Amino acid sequence: MNGQVDGLLLELNPVFSAPPERIFALLTEPDGLASWWGPHGFTLPEARLDLTVGGRYRFTMKPADGDPFHLSGRFLEITPPRRLAYTFNWEEPTPDDRETTATFTLDAEGSVTRVALWHGLFATEERLALHRDGWSESFQKLRRVLESHG
Repeated sequence: MNGQVDGLLLELNPVFSAPPERIFALLTEPDGLASWWGPHGFTLPEARLDLTVGGRYRFTMKPADGDPFHLSGRFLEITPPRRLAYTFNWEEPTPDDRETTATFTLDAEGSVTRVALWHGLFATEERLALHRDGWSESFQKLRRVLESHG
């Protein structure tokens, strides 16, 4: 092997009108996560987190018209309110799923916070596109939560 990593990396860079501390709390507290996590039409009825490096988390996601499913992983880095990284595993994976890593950085720029998300590496373009859509819709929901609690 030549040192290259096989896979596809998702990168998103939303900007929110809120301080990093508020956004970090919404990324790491069960009630906060339940207010925005998942694509449109999905809820997060359960979020269990051991917010320590090496600690585990498990989320139950439920589509509007379907059975709940789960994702879980462990925290790799927790540096409030600037960085968060964790592994990401679907508990009922499709053949193209594999463990990925989600890494967030939060940088204050005046009255806004620039969030950078890197998530991957994905095995296929289809899995990357699915997660791009899911994160994009989740970030839209997060923006609404931040705006509604001004």
